[in-house]
Amino acid sequence: MKSNTLFLIFRSMRPKQWTKNLVLFAPLVFSHNLFNQSHLLKSLTAFAVFCLVSGSVYILNDIIDLEQDKNHPIKSKRPLASGQLSKPSAIVFFFLILIVTFISTKIFLNNLFFITTICYLLLQIAYSSFLKHIVIIDVFSIAAGFLLRVIAGAEVIEVTFSTWLLFCTILLSLFLALSKRRHELLLLEDNAINHRKILFEYSPELLDQMISIVTTATVIVYMLYTVSEDTVKNFGTDNLKYTTPFVLYGIFRYLYLIHQKNEGGSPEKVLLNDRPLLYGVLLYGLTVCLILYF
Repeated sequence: MKSNTLFLIFRSMRPKQWTKNLVLFAPLVFSHNLFNQSHLLKSLTAFAVFCLVSGSVYILNDIIDLEQDKNHPIKSKRPLASGQLSKPSAIVFFFLILIVTFISTKIFLNNLFFITTICYLLLQIAYSSFLKHIVIIDVFSIAAGFLLRVIAGAEVIEVTFSTWLLFCTILLSLFLALSKRRHELLLLEDNAINHRKILFEYSPELLDQMISIVTTATVIVYMLYTVSEDTVKNFGTDNLKYTTPFVLYGIFRYLYLIHQKNEGGSPEKVLLNDRPLLYGVLLYGLTVCLILYF
């Protein structure tokens, strides 16, 4: 029974969604520290910490949304919503995971990373409690979660956080958040308001306009970043401009999946299941590393 409970807790932590925490490595890569063993170890530890913290938040979210998730065609299969995992057990493990994680973080990592992690947790709790019910603020809250991950990645190795990285992170995460809302709205149709009341405030047309604005801004900001004076000075090259086609392909492929395949509800699922998109992301990462390090 105990091993089964642990397995259900692990499932409730949604390990597939931990791919979102990979953005923590962006400061490591773009600060020329990828092969610095000390910094790499710290980044890997930070990644593990955020996997545990975000996993505990998913448990909390399932506890808060228990009744609504029972009406969702996909979320109703989760351990809590399906009745496989009891609510008291989920509450106990939520606090246990957080206590162990924060004690370890305080001991082994620096204070700024610890503070950033606390801010991330508070944001996620606020989002699960009330921010997700406020139109537009809900998607900005999701974007802020990605931004705090990147800031944490910079703080843990004590490097300067790039303004360009801030802009690109915000815009790309807004793109993913708006796409997620659009997918939920179309998937649930007339039952949307019963699952998430905030969906009543959106329409496919409004979300498409927002996505269009954010998509355009993302591409322009990234292109400006690759040829900016600061970028050329820091890396000694303007060759990052050659990664732009990969960025364009990734965005276009995601838009194709949103509009033609009715996907986009789970970015991590799309990334892992859509091979062309996955290959595009991997080629982008490989090209960036080749340009910056070789």
